[in-house]
Amino acid sequence: MAKRKTTPKTAETKPTPEAAANAIRVLHFADVHIGMENYGRTDGETGLSSRVVDFLRRMEEMIDYARENDVDLIIFAGDAFKTRAPSPTYQREFAWRIRDLAELAPVVMLVGNHDLPPNAVKASSIEIYDTLDVPNVRVAQEYTVFKMETKRGPVIIGTAPYPMRARMLQHIRSSQKTIREVDDLLEEQLNHILEDLAVQADELDPDNEIPRLLTGHFTVRGAILGSERSVMLGRDVQVSIGLLADPRWDYVAMGHIHKWQDLTLDREDAPPVVYSGSLERIDFGEEGDDKGYMWVSLARNATVYERKAVTARPMMTLRIDCRTDKLPTQTVLREIKKFDLNEAIVRIHVQLTPQTDALLNDARIREALREAGTFHIAGIRRDVERAYRTRLDSNPEQLTHEQLLEQYLHMRDMDPAYRNEIIEAGNKIIHDEAD
Repeated sequence: MAKRKTTPKTAETKPTPEAAANAIRVLHFADVHIGMENYGRTDGETGLSSRVVDFLRRMEEMIDYARENDVDLIIFAGDAFKTRAPSPTYQREFAWRIRDLAELAPVVMLVGNHDLPPNAVKASSIEIYDTLDVPNVRVAQEYTVFKMETKRGPVIIGTAPYPMRARMLQHIRSSQKTIREVDDLLEEQLNHILEDLAVQADELDPDNEIPRLLTGHFTVRGAILGSERSVMLGRDVQVSIGLLADPRWDYVAMGHIHKWQDLTLDREDAPPVVYSGSLERIDFGEEGDDKGYMWVSLARNATVYERKAVTARPMMTLRIDCRTDKLPTQTVLREIKKFDLNEAIVRIHVQLTPQTDALLNDARIREALREAGTFHIAGIRRDVERAYRTRLDSNPEQLTHEQLLEQYLHMRDMDPAYRNEIIEAGNKIIHDEAD
């Protein structure tokens, strides 16, 4: 558990009993991306992609924890779907789970870049919750600050959805400006907006007693990026961490970047600025990333949080060097047995020479992976080294058969001992033919 008050936050810090008893219990998650189907197959029970089922099950794990621990407030920091125009089936599956969350506590849904419509006049993919006035759900499409009641007391919430370039530039004549100049203008505007949100929070709480939370969906400069780069839509506006590390907030719940991180972990007198990360691995760029959500005990100047892990689908890359192996297939099979690949998405990268490449049996490797219980074989990649080919002697007709063979083999990239065996065997054949 981590704490930020007037001392640096550490993983071992515990809240005081008084703070824990009065704290607002907040669930913070983001970047669900329902609709990611890569490395999946059709699930016979649901008819959905098995990878979509993975993402939905991670949501269900999170909902179960929130229910068991009596959640007070739920912050979804943006990006519900993979695309801006999700299928009705994906909308239905996501809506069922939002309904389950709304039965537990108020839900604030921030609009992320994947939730935005293709142009400003169309509806976002999550706007329907506001249109239907779904009980206990508020869609945050604007930069605003409001007070929300929970069963453990009021919370002041500031919302900073993904900055739409067209909307933010509608009063600025940007046609004659460079891309860099436009980006600087956007960042300047967003800076003013974030400062104004903090001012509004003070105005709503003149006695400085109500816990405050800001939620945003954009890139903070200095954050460690993840696979969101591969699914990013449009150019990104970056914000300085100094604008968010503001003691007028108690917790900053961020979405957009898939790798979980606290950007103010070692800073005094600043709130936690936390990317919860995505709930499930999207591709191999997130192979080593833990996945989960944040469980926050929100209190004025005494906020603590815990990161809760989910059982995300494992992704594993096996890198195997077979350049000097006489039996590369057997080497790969031995490596496969060293790992627990059950229910994992697996890819294999094998380093080979032209000689060992010819000996590698893909079919046997795939059979071994299936026997190991892999969920999906993402591919077997052969990295074959191509040696630089020097020319033979300028007068090869003057060389003996033995000399030609030796010169040819020295041009190949192979183990010297293996090369000597071939030369010895070749010389024997040459001599036998001569006899």
